[in-house]
Amino acid sequence: MQITCGTDIIEIERIKESIENLKDAFTTKIYTPKEIEYCESKKNAKYEHYAARFAAKEAIYKAISPILNNKYEISWKDAEVVNDINGKPYVNFINYKTDKIESIDISLSHCKKYATANVTILLKNNLEEK
Repeated sequence: MQITCGTDIIEIERIKESIENLKDAFTTKIYTPKEIEYCESKKNAKYEHYAARFAAKEAIYKAISPILNNKYEISWKDAEVVNDINGKPYVNFINYKTDKIESIDISLSHCKKYATANVTILLKNNLEEK
């Protein structure tokens, strides 16, 4: 088995400015409808949640890149970050299928200025070379 990981950190203000300046052009390019609904439900804290999910998508890409044939094989909205009933985030792949992942774990965090995400993937041990 092989373990891959990805991490990312982003300034919340940068995401806030992108959303305020580009509106739906930004959010609909990056986030799935479920992600938008979740973030918008957070009212005054919505930018922190948007930023955490942006960082998550970057971290997912970094962790999954060893099994991609090319960088265009997965898009922003192919990795959806949603929460289980206890509030723990998990990754739901949309329009991206692979049998190379045994399991994937994700952790998100944010504070006043920054949001961060860490992703760990356990790959199956029967992987063939790209």
